[in-house]
Amino acid sequence: MPPICSLLVLAKTAMMWYVFRHIVPNGADMDMLDGLRVLVAAVETGSFSGAGERLGLSPKLASKYMAELEARLGTRLLHRTTRRLGLTAAGEQLMQTLPGWLEQLDEMTASLREERRGLSGTIRLSASVTHGELFLVPLLRRFRAAHPDLTIDLRLSDRYVDLAAEGIDVAIRIGRLEDSALVARKLGQIGLMLVAAPAYLDRAGRPQTLAHLSDHACIRDTNLRGDGAWPLVEDGTLHRVPVTGHFLVNSARAARDLAVLGEGIAFCPDYVVQQGLSAGLLEHVLPQVRGPQLDIHAVHLAQRRMARRTRALLDYLAQNLVASLAEASG
Repeated sequence: MPPICSLLVLAKTAMMWYVFRHIVPNGADMDMLDGLRVLVAAVETGSFSGAGERLGLSPKLASKYMAELEARLGTRLLHRTTRRLGLTAAGEQLMQTLPGWLEQLDEMTASLREERRGLSGTIRLSASVTHGELFLVPLLRRFRAAHPDLTIDLRLSDRYVDLAAEGIDVAIRIGRLEDSALVARKLGQIGLMLVAAPAYLDRAGRPQTLAHLSDHACIRDTNLRGDGAWPLVEDGTLHRVPVTGHFLVNSARAARDLAVLGEGIAFCPDYVVQQGLSAGLLEHVLPQVRGPQLDIHAVHLAQRRMARRTRALLDYLAQNLVASLAEASG
């Protein structure tokens, strides 16, 4: 039995096609649909040559489709001059709804075809290195297993990635978003915590207050933006605590590994250190203190129509990433 979503798409497509055939005089066929596409393309490009180039037709054939459309409708839709095309009153009325109607028809028929054959094509995804390696790779592997024709191009980097310049479909970002031009979808949250190896704390002492952190070697992750101070919340109040140390790294996993080796106190995402805590390799420092909650967002460029494969991946991540993080952070 076909999936319910396939049946709904099929029903909606059939209904739109029925309406199209019965509201247009003299019936409708594929030639008329071509004429409607030519009308939209001609108006948007300003010429039949531009419309033909967009649709893969010769200017002469585009003009022919336009003339046949006007003959079927019994009215002129375009004013033709040697310099430009202009809409008649009837053309303006038709153009109020026609571009959106054609877009919906294309999207629904494409969705119907994709439902039959599964997702295909390439999704380009950007994420930070540690989060990508620990969580996205397993999730993406399971997602792609259900769609063997799909290719996932995962690009891991802790630098800021320009989606438009690098052709990225979706980026997973942690923390405060700064680019308001991007469309964001919240996927979950992570927390930050202070950890150190028991051997280090036995040697250097266990800090009892935030002020005691200044007496310790602190491993600083340069991915945390700001002046180098750690944002720590105690009794509902946010404090920015200056810290010093001999290691600066741009990886939460590297900070964790150095902490395990006894090089000092690290301030890491909870999901990165949970296994070390469970195994006794790390100890939670100042457990009454926590770091700020950081939002995880999927961001993408604003666009009129997102590829179905990209929408499907966003839905999958929204449904599974939170559970994956919760499992890892205990």
